[in-house]
Amino acid sequence: MAEWTLSDVERLSALNEADRTFQMSEEAFRSFYELTSRPVWLYLARITGDPRLADDLLQEAYYRFLRTTTRFESDDHRRNYLFRIATNLAHDNRRRSRFTAVPVDEAESVVVAESESADQVARRLDVTRAMSQLKPRERSLLWLAYAQGASHEEIAATMGLKRSSMKTLLFRARRHLVAALGSTPAKAGRS
Repeated sequence: MAEWTLSDVERLSALNEADRTFQMSEEAFRSFYELTSRPVWLYLARITGDPRLADDLLQEAYYRFLRTTTRFESDDHRRNYLFRIATNLAHDNRRRSRFTAVPVDEAESVVVAESESADQVARRLDVTRAMSQLKPRERSLLWLAYAQGASHEEIAATMGLKRSSMKTLLFRARRHLVAALGSTPAKAGRS
């Protein structure tokens, strides 16, 4: 075992202190958090199928985001980076636990607005069921594209994919979603 000198301990302490500095002020972080926490949580809940896991992953994503030394060019770059962290955490969790999608409880997943008709609620349930049948990457692609309104470039950056493959991947994900929608119980009952 190597012997430690006082200078070695001081250098390690200095490195740990430098590691604790954050890139954002508290006010800037609060503002960023207010703008991004709900969309990131919804994204995580959708791709994992587990709202409780989404809570945990959201906290970890913000922790890792704050610890990064990356310099951000814009607010969009900062937001995309956060989604990238969240995506990686969800994928890591799935690999670690041999993830199987847990169906989202219909009572938790569908918040019924007073103006929604029964048909609109049924369609939302159909989409929720169909999305739970898709692969995690397909859920991520569709959620980022249609729920978050992200561009192909943003999706590619978030998911770590090539921009040139976005159209094809989204096309396939939509096709699988349509197939899953065709097999939902509510759809079969309406025929």
